[in-house]
Amino acid sequence: MAKWTAFPYPGDYAFDAASVKKNWARLHAGDAEPLPKDTQVLQAWALFHNGEFQKAMEMGLKLGGAGLTVANKAACVYATYLEQKEKARLDLYLEVAERAGAQAAADPQNINAHYWQAYALGRYSQGISVAKALAQGLGSKIKEELENVIKLQPRHVDAHIALGAFHADVIDKVGLLIAGMTYGAKKDTGLGLLQQALKLNFESVLGMIEYANAMMMLEGDKMIMEATRLYQLAAMAKPMDAMERLDVEMAKVELQD
Repeated sequence: MAKWTAFPYPGDYAFDAASVKKNWARLHAGDAEPLPKDTQVLQAWALFHNGEFQKAMEMGLKLGGAGLTVANKAACVYATYLEQKEKARLDLYLEVAERAGAQAAADPQNINAHYWQAYALGRYSQGISVAKALAQGLGSKIKEELENVIKLQPRHVDAHIALGAFHADVIDKVGLLIAGMTYGAKKDTGLGLLQQALKLNFESVLGMIEYANAMMMLEGDKMIMEATRLYQLAAMAKPMDAMERLDVEMAKVELQD
């Protein structure tokens, strides 16, 4: 496997299995992942939270079971924020979608198997163009999987964010009428899901960014002040781990645009 681009802030986070366990509720407020019983899985999560995404993925794959969730999250976060090459990024998303899909088929109650399959397919769709992905039938699959996650775990913050962003993205690409009639994407539903995500976790940096993005897509310039306020809040947040740090840095970039 090619060496991945390094996390740009090495050494800023120094989790180990014990500190991950101690801070689990805060670190996993977004994905509602159950606390692992296996110390090795906690160690793989420590690698993830420290920004050692390639090592986290490799260790997660080696461990299997609950370790696969670490591998899937590490691959998706790395692909989204740090991978520079489009083909490598899309390949990572497809690998995660396939792996998580197999996980979900084997264990239908595994909420994050469904979630990472949907997330990976969603990011893959954005990479090949949302219109092309919709034509391939990926839209229905993504929507169905995310709705399933929320049904299984109504407090899954990240699923609310991803599903809200999905509604906004589809409307932005194909228009309100076709989005509603063909894909069941609705403006009020999308914004409502993002509002609910922030009610469940008002500290979610990703939630603030995606809500601001959706407002700009769906409401345009009349929401620019509110969207800017959310980007500013996100940019001022104190990140607890490597993933949150990447979200905060992304919010700062949005403010510069």
